[in-house]
Amino acid sequence: MDNIGAYLVANTASCTPRTTLEVIEGAVAGGIEWIQLRAKDETAREFFELSCAAARLTEGKAKLLINDRIDVFLAARAAGAAVNGIHIGQKDIPVRLARQIIGEGIIGLSASTDEQLAQANLDAEAIDYLGVGAVRATPTKKDHPTPLGLDGFARAASLTELPCVAIGAITAEDAGAIRAGGGSGLAVVRAICNAENPQEASEQLVAAWVAVQ
Repeated sequence: MDNIGAYLVANTASCTPRTTLEVIEGAVAGGIEWIQLRAKDETAREFFELSCAAARLTEGKAKLLINDRIDVFLAARAAGAAVNGIHIGQKDIPVRLARQIIGEGIIGLSASTDEQLAQANLDAEAIDYLGVGAVRATPTKKDHPTPLGLDGFARAASLTELPCVAIGAITAEDAGAIRAGGGSGLAVVRAICNAENPQEASEQLVAAWVAVQ
């Protein structure tokens, strides 16, 4: 999992006027192989149904992770949906317990401070990758930590052997710096969700990452 590459956080509130499923469909067509579904305003039932629908678009083409809601992930998996794992934050349940609950599956964890990275190293056997940021301030996550900048991301990545994905107002132009800084991928929200053509935006992000490998 050392090379995760271009990664979409499909935030439902960011996809308008398109539907979230339309954005995901474009991202998959554009070559994105990692998609995290984030639904902060939807009910558990709505998130579950959206997860199942998204899984039909990503199955066999991209990994689909559910943001925060372990219950939604478990329900979707129990329903036969091709969901691959979860991504949780520092305010969610401890990652070791999350691993006990889901068993097999990918677990991503958000981390930004030295203390959080040190704890992630202690819990490394339960974690598959870290989402590190925010690299820059972003309106899609109001409670993001103090922005690290690209140099701060590189420093954070040097503190752990876990794969690190940069997030926080990332663009295709950042691919080289992220890769040079030890990053395993770059995660975006608005760069795809708000793009005039999500498929073309996805293709550009994938190409930018491949060019610096």
